[in-house]
Amino acid sequence: MELVVQFQVLNQSCQCLAWKPCPVIAWGAESQHVVAGYSDGTIRVFSISRTEMELKMHPHAVALTAIAYSTDGEMILSGGKDGLVAVSSPRTGMTIRVLADHKGSPITVLQCTRKQYRDFGVEGGELWLATSSDRRVSIWASDWLKDKCELLDWLSFPAPAGPEGLDSLPPSLAAFCPWEPGTLVYVGFGMQKEALFYSLCKKQVVEKISLPYFATSLSLSPAARFMAVGFGERFLRLLCCPASDAQDYAGHDDAVHLCRFAPSGRRLLTASYSAVLVWELTG
Repeated sequence: MELVVQFQVLNQSCQCLAWKPCPVIAWGAESQHVVAGYSDGTIRVFSISRTEMELKMHPHAVALTAIAYSTDGEMILSGGKDGLVAVSSPRTGMTIRVLADHKGSPITVLQCTRKQYRDFGVEGGELWLATSSDRRVSIWASDWLKDKCELLDWLSFPAPAGPEGLDSLPPSLAAFCPWEPGTLVYVGFGMQKEALFYSLCKKQVVEKISLPYFATSLSLSPAARFMAVGFGERFLRLLCCPASDAQDYAGHDDAVHLCRFAPSGRRLLTASYSAVLVWELTG
């Protein structure tokens, strides 16, 4: 529990970051690169082992709000406050594609996952999703080496008339379900307080799990059927899916705005205003 490396960028706030995935052949190895998105629209790639910044790109004109590596680590997907999604190559530093489908609403989530080549009848070995503050989720199939990127599905979730300004609403969050391929989970401001499981094959919601409040954070375990949901009411709910068991945990000093399972699934990291908590999952 000690600080090993620290990178500082003066006069800019880091809005989002992501670890570069390890190549399949180096299973068990630690990733040595982190990409971070900043308030001035820049992206910086840092090498942990060499303790230096390796690359700086400027694909956005506004602050970044979400960032992710492609599953092979060869591309960086970044989303801005204006709803634009950029696809950039960390090898060349070039932005190869800009998608304006979510334009006008901040991107809240970008996530990539592997897929079988002919899944859903489209080419490419990768699925990725983008979620924006206006409760819309787009799902894409891509093959970046062949410059292919195809819209697979487009989801819009209804909601009652909310207070003025999106900042006061709970975030729109989506994630691919690790234990149900072709399924994604969505939480956000809506008609009901619930988590929705949507099947890309059936093109419909296949399961709903009631929640006590609107969620402020979401994470799905890569190792077991566990889902962690954080709330503005300062507690965390751990759900065993299908929703047969739910356990609530207190201990936060404010809204639980981040929760992340470790790749092993044995630990869960949660963050609130001034505290980071690490939970151990037993049994």
